[in-house]
Amino acid sequence: MREWCAELAALLDAEGCGRAVVGGHCLGANIALHFAARHPGRTAGLVLIEPMPPEALVGTMRHIASLRNFLLLFVKPVLWLNWMGIHRRRVAPMNLEEWDRAAASGELPLSRFASPLLDLRSTPTAAYLQGLAAVGEPLPALGEIRCPALVLMSKRSTMTDAAATRSIMRAMPQAEIVDIDARHWIPTEQPDAMRAAIEAWLASRKDPERAA
Repeated sequence: MREWCAELAALLDAEGCGRAVVGGHCLGANIALHFAARHPGRTAGLVLIEPMPPEALVGTMRHIASLRNFLLLFVKPVLWLNWMGIHRRRVAPMNLEEWDRAAASGELPLSRFASPLLDLRSTPTAAYLQGLAAVGEPLPALGEIRCPALVLMSKRSTMTDAAATRSIMRAMPQAEIVDIDARHWIPTEQPDAMRAAIEAWLASRKDPERAA
């Protein structure tokens, strides 16, 4: 998380952007929360699409989160092998736009998105293990995150307990929660509804009367 947040800050620096609304989906939403906690002066707001509080995880993701320390044990050996020049022969390209089209046409079932092995095909092994381990990393103190936040939650979530996630997210003083009819992959399942919710929320930030 420290490295990801530092890289995001460096990206904003490179773009000459002092403050930004930071958004992310799934683990990306957790990263956005950590960024807001570490860089409150640079976070104008948050768009959290299906965040993943470790305490609210269910099913396979809950089991993966419980193995966090075990997964991290393998990261350094894999990095050492990489340093020695030993790599996987092939890492498939990750084309999210192509995956979205395939899911919309029915060629790629949404259930495939829930398979950890799908990510492994397109992610270097060390980064893959770090990503899985990060799912179990505790969130920062949400009550101390004072910026406005839009939380988009799936009504039929398969990754987290929706009621538990909603309760956890409400710890943020300025959190606005919107439910969307999806299972978890809101950007793929409901892109138009997601965009409409985000644009309406951003507009309300600019209009003091609507924001009130």
